[in-house]
Amino acid sequence: MSEKKKRLIVVGDRVLIQPEEGEDRTKVGLYLPATAMDSQAVQGGTVVATGPGNAVSAPTELSDEPWKIGSPEPRYVPLQAELGDYAVFFRKAAVEITFEGERYLVVPQAAILTLVRDEDDEEIDIPSF
Repeated sequence: MSEKKKRLIVVGDRVLIQPEEGEDRTKVGLYLPATAMDSQAVQGGTVVATGPGNAVSAPTELSDEPWKIGSPEPRYVPLQAELGDYAVFFRKAAVEITFEGERYLVVPQAAILTLVRDEDDEEIDIPSF
């Protein structure tokens, strides 16, 4: 039998992050156990997938009847995180998973503190004086 390729789908307002490997030694050369690394308050990593966002109900127009069935397509408020961003987030809010031998963290958008994004040179608007 051929193996089917699996795909990881992130749902809701969650972000899939590949964590950066932290330093496992102190400045003086002592090795730190994994439990010491997990006790850090914040952690960083690269965003590899995002969910669709927060689901919102479709706004009804004033001329519509209240019992009218709306569109079956769900609507979402998109997330701020994008693929390739570097995210700094609260470690306690993250859930660690392993998928096909890789370690990932699933983090809700509310737990992300900052995002670092590479800017395209074409999109930068530099004012001239």
